Amino acid sequence: MSRLGSLGARLYRGEVGYDFIGKRKIWYGISVLITITAVVAVAVGGLNMGIEFKGGAVFTTPSTSATVAQAEEAATTASGHQAIVQKLGNGGLRIQITEVDLAKSDAIKAELSKDLKVPEEKINADLVGPSWGEQIANKAWTGLGVFMILVVIYLAIAFEWRMAIAALVALIHDITITVGIYALVGFEVTPGTVIGLLTILGYSLYDTVVVFDSLKESTKGITKQTRWTYSEIANRSINGTLVRSINTTVVALLPVAGLLFIGGGVLGAGMLNDISLSLFVGLAAGAYSSIFIATPLVADLKEREPQMKALKKRILAKRASAAAKGESAEDEQSYEDDVIGEPAPAAAVVGQRQQPPRGHGRTPGKRR
Repeated sequence: MSRLGSLGARLYRGEVGYDFIGKRKIWYGISVLITITAVVAVAVGGLNMGIEFKGGAVFTTPSTSATVAQAEEAATTASGHQAIVQKLGNGGLRIQITEVDLAKSDAIKAELSKDLKVPEEKINADLVGPSWGEQIANKAWTGLGVFMILVVIYLAIAFEWRMAIAALVALIHDITITVGIYALVGFEVTPGTVIGLLTILGYSLYDTVVVFDSLKESTKGITKQTRWTYSEIANRSINGTLVRSINTTVVALLPVAGLLFIGGGVLGAGMLNDISLSLFVGLAAGAYSSIFIATPLVADLKEREPQMKALKKRILAKRASAAAKGESAEDEQSYEDDVIGEPAPAAAVVGQRQQPPRGHGRTPGKRR
């Protein structure tokens, strides 16, 4: 078995663990800082909306010896607006200029032909109206709203309303961070970006539901025992699915990273940046939020319930009594296997610990 696989098995069995829930205030603080930075970036710098949303003209030239910098200067001078130029695979250029109408496009086309030394009739000009982009944006917002509503309804039915709220917060967190990154780096927002944003929602939700499903199974009959609190069992659920989340995230990020850094960065296929950046940031944020935001938030909400408060009070009192006697809580009572299914670990402990032997010289399910 590989080292990572061995670690995953040890995490699942509870032999090792990391206290994610206990340090949740740190994760909340980090997320709040990142989210505020993203919101400020959008509010101050704004988003670099593509031509599909602002309207304008796209000129495509045949193969030319002109460089991207020369084409940008020529297009900016001819139009009076900042131009975005991308090198195409056939050696041609894609020149994008916003706020250009039909009458002005002919004059720009003639100037480009002269400056770039290509026949005017071989330069293709396409005009894009801003209304088309507005329709795309409106439909995207509508789709996002419907998706959020369906997610909340489904999770509330399949799990419970606290998990539905936690998942919704995690989704909003992921979208905000992704949009903020676009504002910070200045990448162009295109319909491909919108597609990427909608795609990452499903992935983020997938990771969250995996942890929630484990948590739901582990907390069945939780009030019938007095050994572990809800937060400690939630911490075990995170640890038990941690390696799985890491594996799926890395596998998903590798091809997206290839599109972003190799395709868009090294090879210069700038159009790949539109969708690959949103996917890359969104996938990473989704994995983070499922572990550090969604599940800790569920634990916070559940610990507010009267039953969970009473359970925690009994557990703390029992541990205090055991400590006063010089015993451990594990010696005083074995965890009921028929309640949660198998012995749950002390999730707040980091590092290896000794597992109590099953059976322990007693009748299963019966206190000593």
